[in-house]
Amino acid sequence: MIPISVLTGYLGSGKTTVLGRLLTAPAFARTAVIINEFGEVGLDHDLVSASSESLIQLETGCLCCAVRGDLATTLLDLLAARDSGAVPAFERIVIETSGLADPGPILQLLMIDKGLAPRLVLSGVVTTVDAVNGLATLDREPESTKQAAVADRLLITKGDLAGGVPVELAARLLSLNPSAPLDEARFGAFDPEKLFDGGLYDPSGKSPDVMRWLGPDATRPDTATPHLLGISTFTILRDKPLPAVALTLFLETLAEHCGRDLLRMKGILRLAEWPDRPAVIHGVQHVFHPPEFLGQWPSGDRRSRIVFIVRDIPRAWVESLLAAIEDEVAEVARG
Repeated sequence: MIPISVLTGYLGSGKTTVLGRLLTAPAFARTAVIINEFGEVGLDHDLVSASSESLIQLETGCLCCAVRGDLATTLLDLLAARDSGAVPAFERIVIETSGLADPGPILQLLMIDKGLAPRLVLSGVVTTVDAVNGLATLDREPESTKQAAVADRLLITKGDLAGGVPVELAARLLSLNPSAPLDEARFGAFDPEKLFDGGLYDPSGKSPDVMRWLGPDATRPDTATPHLLGISTFTILRDKPLPAVALTLFLETLAEHCGRDLLRMKGILRLAEWPDRPAVIHGVQHVFHPPEFLGQWPSGDRRSRIVFIVRDIPRAWVESLLAAIEDEVAEVARG
């Protein structure tokens, strides 16, 4: 049996950071990672030093693939590739869910699907929770409460920005899931082996709601649910390098005017000042992290790509805002 773990957490809670660290840990060299993204253009593969191909092998020995349609089909295809020798014989699987995913149907699929049960065993669920926005997210987004409630282990991220784990957040998580250990990733540091040592997943010690979510009537994980109405995703693409000052003004304006309706923004950008060193940006609601620069482009695609997941923010407004800022910066440069 191949153990399979689930990495979940709401938009912007740090799953990609956790995944990137996991992919560099020696103990995870024989791991297959499945990324399930919500968006027109996936960036997580690039942001963990992979590519946009459906299945690739990383230098660390890990496999990385993206969900193509149904999760069960993706898993069966991955197992078939292992059996045929088309890919190395990985020893475990980690699924990174979309930040908007209801984890119940995903876990139910992994536990009782007749095609998967003979080969895979659900070995644990790790949920990331943002120390800055986590409490407000739990109040507003029902998926985030489910993600916390089903976890074997809760990992608090961005505690360095919040001055530690807020007492109110810890109390709320304890009420949702008293059996899950609470860990903290300080400045992105945590022990990946410790996170994924939960053993066989056992929902019996969790709340009655969890048992209901994992029951036979749970919705299939590829089915849309009504609460997603109003949430949309779009991608801004730019072939021409973007001036750094234009990026700064753009992010400041988004933070000021979009607030909590900017559920998630992440991008990889080609800046005019450093065209060979792509800048990676992340934003959640009012919080934007300083850009991080990669040593080189992770793939041949050198366009700037910014993926947005928003609630009731028109794509046209965002595109017009960026265009207006670019024009203003260009006019100032011309003198």
